[in-house]
Amino acid sequence: MTQTTLETNRLLLRPIDPEKDFEAWADCFADKSTMTYIGGGPGYNRAQSWRSMATAIGHQQIRGYSFFSVIEKSSNEWVGRVGPWYPEEWPEPEIGWTIHRNHWRKGFAKEAAAACIDYAFETLGWDRIIHTIQDGNIASMKTAEALGSKRDYSLKGIPAITDELCWVYAQNRADWEARKGV
Repeated sequence: MTQTTLETNRLLLRPIDPEKDFEAWADCFADKSTMTYIGGGPGYNRAQSWRSMATAIGHQQIRGYSFFSVIEKSSNEWVGRVGPWYPEEWPEPEIGWTIHRNHWRKGFAKEAAAACIDYAFETLGWDRIIHTIQDGNIASMKTAEALGSKRDYSLKGIPAITDELCWVYAQNRADWEARKGV
């Protein structure tokens, strides 16, 4: 299986490496503020964080793509996980993101997600992408809109994540390409 790596001006998006990434991953997913809108309640303990990492790695094995570990080039710090995601019972193929609290408000989610949208359209051959966002997650809604996605429909929860109201932001390949001037 090919191990894809993507690069932006500030970021390296590489396959998840449990040995290099787990401590930062566990710290990220233990944070209550980070987990408020992604089904983690008060935050994950180490065992739950390990299982979430294993799930992302398993998704790569099953689908051939998954979240990337996002690394800031200048510091070599783990920033978060961003990437293509389409587990069982998900509404449509998604580009999702979770950014470590230490790296909020730096534009990393948008930068990494844009690289992943290019990858999804150009390499994976998707014609449409979504972002599923729990109601109230204003930061992710603004990121989705900054990427050019528009609120498309609502969901009463996301399977195995939350029963709360969620919004699906979406865009198709033609809109993305027109926005980029392709």
